[in-house]
Amino acid sequence: MPAAARRRANSVTRVATGTGATLALATVAIAATGTAGHAADTYTVRDGDTLSAIAKRSGTDVRTLAKDNALADPSRIRAGQVLRLPSAAPAAAPAPAAAPAATGYTVRTGDTVSGIARAHGTTVEAVVAANGLDARAFIRAGQTLTVPGAGTPAPAAPATAAAAATGSYTVRTGDTVSGIARAHGTTVAAVVAANGLDARAFIRAGQTLAVPGATAAATAAPAPAATTSGLVGNTFAGRTYPDQVVASANQNKASLLASGVPSRDEMQAKVAATARSMGVDAALAQAVAFQESGFNHTSVSPANAIGTMQVIPSSGQWASEMVGRQLNLLHPDDNVVAGVAILRSLVRTSPDLPTAIASYYQGASSVARNGMYADTRRYVANVQTLMTRFR
Repeated sequence: MPAAARRRANSVTRVATGTGATLALATVAIAATGTAGHAADTYTVRDGDTLSAIAKRSGTDVRTLAKDNALADPSRIRAGQVLRLPSAAPAAAPAPAAAPAATGYTVRTGDTVSGIARAHGTTVEAVVAANGLDARAFIRAGQTLTVPGAGTPAPAAPATAAAAATGSYTVRTGDTVSGIARAHGTTVAAVVAANGLDARAFIRAGQTLAVPGATAAATAAPAPAATTSGLVGNTFAGRTYPDQVVASANQNKASLLASGVPSRDEMQAKVAATARSMGVDAALAQAVAFQESGFNHTSVSPANAIGTMQVIPSSGQWASEMVGRQLNLLHPDDNVVAGVAILRSLVRTSPDLPTAIASYYQGASSVARNGMYADTRRYVANVQTLMTRFR
């Protein structure tokens, strides 16, 4: 694809590795417009809906909706899914004064679910259930949480000599959680807990971490020499990418190589299962994943396109907004969810399947404006041929 074609002001550009694919994803605004009331019997899920938002509009709670609809994971609902809602009931007796109403809370940098729950006199489990969070309880700054049973926020516990105030640290290329913890006089477990990291403690360059117990005298964690450089090049198809983007790509590549990832067969199975659960043609999703990475989850491109579905961070944020939870593109399951969510949106908004496939590669706005480039037509033909292999 010509370099000029990739410089689009309103699109997300991504370069795939392994197959030489360059993807530009047009940013799509998705807004939930459901208006289900408490008396409705059923509700059809739309793009952008979350169970917590549906519950709030319906005058119920996430736990009740999940139970009534036999949902094993309240964070995973799909557009088109029909949910049973509680019917309107006769006026009930006043609620006991001991159960204060839920309130809204906007997440700030450094917040954790446990800290929010403690400050509002509730529990982690209640906050997770009310907001449809997954088992890792990912939250992000600026996110608005429903805090059930919240009363007047509890006063912050006074700092003691053994527990210094929480500081913050911006991750640099080459940083590790253990190095950051050591440099700030705290522990890996404390940093992981304070930031809601998963068991593998993935971090990325530019990320701001809360560092509990950090002292003013601590110095920045040194980057390990040469361990995260040279893993990903800085050019592809005649285009050279900015140093910061390439540095992040190398950091992500190093993290994936160090953490260990599922086998190609396991990733293929994840793609197929996720596509079916999200209402996307499993053969299409598998064909795209094979074309992009060969089901190799350690693939990272110079444009910082990550993993099996080759999704860059900004596209991952768009996918997160579509599915209603924060996705970690380094995590195999989240990466697949992101790619499948993007495919689902393109299939629904494109006039035909070839255009949807082309849009995953070239970008919807570019395809609409310029038609398919020659390499895009080859990409579409390859994917459609591969689809017969995965039927």
